Amino acid sequence: MRKRMMLTFMAVIGSTASLSADTAEDTFVEANVLGIFYHELGHAVIDIEQVPIFGQEEDAADVFSIFLIDALFDEEAATDLAYDASLGFWGEVLARETDGYDMSWWGVHGPDEQRFYNTVCLFYGANPDERETFAEDMELPEDRAETCPDEYDLAAASWGTILDEMETRKSGMPIVFETGEGFAADILREEIALLADEIRLAQPLRVSVQECGEANAFYDLDTVEIIFCSEFEAHLRRLFHLTQ
Repeated sequence: MRKRMMLTFMAVIGSTASLSADTAEDTFVEANVLGIFYHELGHAVIDIEQVPIFGQEEDAADVFSIFLIDALFDEEAATDLAYDASLGFWGEVLARETDGYDMSWWGVHGPDEQRFYNTVCLFYGANPDERETFAEDMELPEDRAETCPDEYDLAAASWGTILDEMETRKSGMPIVFETGEGFAADILREEIALLADEIRLAQPLRVSVQECGEANAFYDLDTVEIIFCSEFEAHLRRLFHLTQ
């Protein structure tokens, strides 16, 4: 896969060196919109390509998301994205504590604390020589850090092979952005255009941004569609402020 030098939003406003508070918030939202989209794209790929999963599918989709971040972006852009996408999980922890609600242990998603450390570990493990500061900033325990390169290698042996097959497929169906307005929609529309040469699926996949009545995103098996709820943007902006 070709490495991109910066995020879509940053390509418009310039370097991250002197971000205003509003711009830092927007880049946090963009990183998490992309991370969430890649997670749901993982679900779509599992379904469309009939990928066998041994374990929780949600965990596999989390791995796909951070693996794709590492695969698509150059070192600086990927690291910027990984910081914010990881902190998105930690923001969910802080939101849970602030609002006083308990973790839904019966749910299909793992605890946000664990999703945070798993994401940090895999990104660090992909390039430990260059990402030691990232691991330190995210307070990744040394005992876990030792296993991260092996964890990344397992991800590369599985998801890497599938991505290579989709990229080199002679013919395939596109990801199509169908409908939606606003900041998140603009990010997804641009991202889907950029993915056209990277991911070719066995059948078409639609993506839309629409009102859902809640901050959510999901892959619909029946319609073969990723739906990103427009309410999610406000939730992500709240998470940004909780993590500051």
